[in-house]
Amino acid sequence: MSFGDPNNPYGQPQGQGQQPGQQPGYGYPQQAPQGVPQQGYGYPAAPPVSPYGGGYPGAAMVMPGGVKAARVILWILGVLQVLIGIIMALAGGWFADQLSNSSEFENTDGAAAAVTGVFVVFGIIFVAFGVWAIMMAVKSATGGNGIRISAIVYGSLSTLGSLVNLLGGNVFALVSLALGILIIVFYAKSDASAWFNRNKQQY
Repeated sequence: MSFGDPNNPYGQPQGQGQQPGQQPGYGYPQQAPQGVPQQGYGYPAAPPVSPYGGGYPGAAMVMPGGVKAARVILWILGVLQVLIGIIMALAGGWFADQLSNSSEFENTDGAAAAVTGVFVVFGIIFVAFGVWAIMMAVKSATGGNGIRISAIVYGSLSTLGSLVNLLGGNVFALVSLALGILIIVFYAKSDASAWFNRNKQQY
């Protein structure tokens, strides 16, 4: 028998003993040479996960818990200050009417105008501070570092005003004093700084 005869049924099976350059036959995939990484079956490899908890590259940052708590405080203080400012302006008008209708004092028109002016001015101040707090609470989700600095300034002014009221005997100022300090602390933390500077870190 001749094993070189192509018509010999007992000859060498197709695919064995191929010369270099010949196409491989059917069967199992050939092994890659040593040192060359083998490819899978068409599925892309998953991106590496950072061992430091950063997640995948380009993942969105999550707002720190301190900033979330400070936003709630700003909302509460802002709404309360707007309401107080409106009530003070209305109260000034009511006191002015009472003085105008009183016959116990001379020049009641001038006194009524003065009382109304004082109440309206303080009402406007309270409304302005309330709108400021609400704007910072809204912008804390998308704003930059300027919002963080503005919130710290607001917390400082709120704390100072609460101390003045506390020295004047207003025990309720303890609540606003504590809230003002919390605003300063939460917005001054390093994670808050990273949150408000996140857009700069992407470039």
